[in-house]
Formats: sequence, C-alpha cells, structure tokens
Amino acid sequence: MLKKIAYSRPVTLVLKTILSLFFDRKYLTGKFFEQKRMGYVWCLKSLSRYSQLKRQHIKFPVGKNTLVLDGSKITIDPSSLNVMQQPGCYFQAFEHLVIGKDVWIAPNVGIITANHDPRNPEEHLPGSKVVIGDKCWIGMNSVILPGVELGNNVTVGAGSVVTKSFKQGNCIIAGSPAKIIKDFN
Repeated sequence: MLKKIAYSRPVTLVLKTILSLFFDRKYLTGKFFEQKRMGYVWCLKSLSRYSQLKRQHIKFPVGKNTLVLDGSKITIDPSSLNVMQQPGCYFQAFEHLVIGKDVWIAPNVGIITANHDPRNPEEHLPGSKVVIGDKCWIGMNSVILPGVELGNNVTVGAGSVVTKSFKQGNCIIAGSPAKIIKDFN
C-alpha cells in the first residue's frame, strides 16, 4: 500500500516540483525516475550537500563519495545519472565533459579534462574535452585523460589508463596505456 502511494502520480509531481528548485528539471526524468525511482533517493540524499554542489555549478544529484569539479562543463544524459552515484569517482571538468546515454562507470574511476604542468605542479596545462559515447562501460580504478573520445559501446577494462581516443567504438580496451584487446567491428 505504501509503495503504491509513493509511486502515485500526485506524489511524483510534488517531488519533481520540490526537487526542481535544487536540480535542473531535465535531470529529473528518464529511467531512474520513471521506472526504478532511485533518482528521487539520489536527489534527496544530495540535498544535504546542496550548498557544496551549488558552488561547483552542479545541477544533478551526486553521491556523497563522488567528487565533481565544475559541473557547469558537464553534459550528461539523464539515463546515465547512475555514474554520479559511484563511490570514489572523480570528475574534473575544467573543460567540457560529455557523458552519453546508458553509460556505466564503476567505483574509483577518474575522468579528467586538464593536467598539472609537470614542470610546475601548481599550474594547469590547457585542458581538452572528454567524450564518453553511448553504452560505454568504464571498469573500476580506470583513469580517462584529457582529450579522450570513446565512441559508442566501448568497454574499458578495470585499472586501465586511457591516454588516446577510440572513436570507432564497439571494442574492449584495457591496459596502461589502454589498447584494443577485442574489436567488435
């Protein structure tokens, strides 16, 4: 009975209205809000950190153990909001970071768009856009470096360091530096 009430249309409308005061309404849609309902839980948990999220220009729910730097440069499809709930993940978006549809990212993944200058660690080198295509899966403890573009359907093996693009997609990559270990084309 309680579940039926919680899933009712009036309750959903009230929740979306309240949550849209804190998060961009486009991120309050999709499978995590309409089918699984986990999106509402993620939003409610994120509210306790709202002032911190607002300072980083983040307009979508983020898990408490996920670090996002400059959310204003992140474009994420609502079907991939689960990636922002993974513990230990680091999303550094000093340049644009694009995450496509139905992407899965395991815990402790780092995606960075700019590096420090090796001659002067207090300075950053100019950054480069990172694009993660649709239906990609990034394995645990992987790092994706600036300028990388992953095409659709790329699986990144656990512990990989992705230093170059795999725009053609449809492959499994792994290693440090990552290389194609299986091509589905």
